[in-house]
Amino acid sequence: MGLVHALLSSAEAALGDDSSPLRLAGRDGVAGRKAARRSLDLLEMLQVKTLGNLDASERDALWSALRALRHRLQEVGRNELPVLDATATGLTTHDEPA
Repeated sequence: MGLVHALLSSAEAALGDDSSPLRLAGRDGVAGRKAARRSLDLLEMLQVKTLGNLDASERDALWSALRALRHRLQEVGRNELPVLDATATGLTTHDEPA
């Protein structure tokens, strides 16, 4: 249970969630999303490795953390501006040095 809460808090802090107890260690931008994604990956691995071995409260806590983190990552992804490819936008051509 402690690992689940620690991973969720770490991911929330990385995404800049002010209500996270780890908010002072928060990151922003790409680094924050990468840290949050690593936490999600660990939670997903924990879900697979403990399948059938958790009691109801442990399973609910893990699944709740997974749902919350997946939702938060989707929310952050929707609020980002797309990275533009300079060549695709016509700002540069393959003939010119970058």
